[in-house]
Amino acid sequence: RISPELLEKDPLNRLYSRGPRVRLDAETVRDQALALSGLLSRKIGGPSVYPVQPDGLWRAAFNGERTWATSKGEDRYRRGLYTFWRRTVPYPSMATFDAPSRENCTLRRIHTNTPLQAFVTMNDPVYVEASQALGRRIVREGGTTPADRVRYALLLCTARPPNENQVRVLVEHFEKELDHYRRHEADAKRLATEPLGPLPEGWSAVEAAAWTSVANVLLNLDGVLTKG
Repeated sequence: RISPELLEKDPLNRLYSRGPRVRLDAETVRDQALALSGLLSRKIGGPSVYPVQPDGLWRAAFNGERTWATSKGEDRYRRGLYTFWRRTVPYPSMATFDAPSRENCTLRRIHTNTPLQAFVTMNDPVYVEASQALGRRIVREGGTTPADRVRYALLLCTARPPNENQVRVLVEHFEKELDHYRRHEADAKRLATEPLGPLPEGWSAVEAAAWTSVANVLLNLDGVLTKG
């Protein structure tokens, strides 16, 4: 909604005081998750890379490469612009977010809104790993109390000051997840470390798993996945 003050100052929107809220493009959805988590590689140039994708999805339709050699190290987290693309088998998470097939020129992308997109940002290994890294960043940089950490995370992810209702809901979610993983420590360890890797020395897998869950919620907020 536009404020009366802005409407008075810019009734024809010549100063671009407002604009439509649209979902980020496919590559940017992934890039933003990596950037918020601190994983994004800002390296420029070079050959295409093979970021992680769900097992079993790389199937060449015709003769050719039938394995996906997942990139290692920094290349695993490079911007979506550098992702290897085969027209017959496009990178699945980007295809779900309406990335063009590149079989012909696309002047304007058509944005869809389907449940599959939520499945990607909640379950795809790229976003699980980003959630793990963001959860660790929240613990490192967000202060010492759950409320302080949630406030930091909301400001980081939405670029606006959080309101206390948002903070309360996410703190309650953290406490609920913490209680759950105390009773399921094996699940906590998996969620906290796979695929990102071992936790820093002295960290609790239970707490890290709970913050991973909070981070996953944050990366799925409309305010994070849309612009405008």
